[in-house]
Amino acid sequence: MLQVGDKAPEIALRTDSGAEFKLSALKGKRVVLYFYPRADTPGCTIEACEFRDGIGKFAKKGAAVVGVSPDKPAAQAKFKDKFDLPFTLLADEEKAAAQAYGVWKEKNMYGKKVMGIVRSTFVIGPDGKIEKIYAKVKAKGHAAEVLAGL
Repeated sequence: MLQVGDKAPEIALRTDSGAEFKLSALKGKRVVLYFYPRADTPGCTIEACEFRDGIGKFAKKGAAVVGVSPDKPAAQAKFKDKFDLPFTLLADEEKAAAQAYGVWKEKNMYGKKVMGIVRSTFVIGPDGKIEKIYAKVKAKGHAAEVLAGL
């Protein structure tokens, strides 16, 4: 289980545009890394649009926003275009990043046990260490909560 002060696990995934992304490339910047279950679903859309609407405020605080879900790059691209999201979305198809961050867990969905992403956000400092962890968050109001915590 990751804790505040731990070095953030490296992420090497494809972006919504199909390009390679490495978390370490953002070293020296503060990163808001948020994990969401599935692109273009109601809760994930609310959360993404709130991050979108606050992107200027995040930038003023020196923070880059990056979203991660198990969707394919094409699904991420469609989601990004549909809602005009101004930040990178990562395709964690193998769930490697979700597992490294401890957010790939068993969930109860309509009475059935399923594996999936537990909506969570990690604020990673310029030094590459985790500064804050938001676990099991509610989509509505979450971006404002993260912004206030910066």
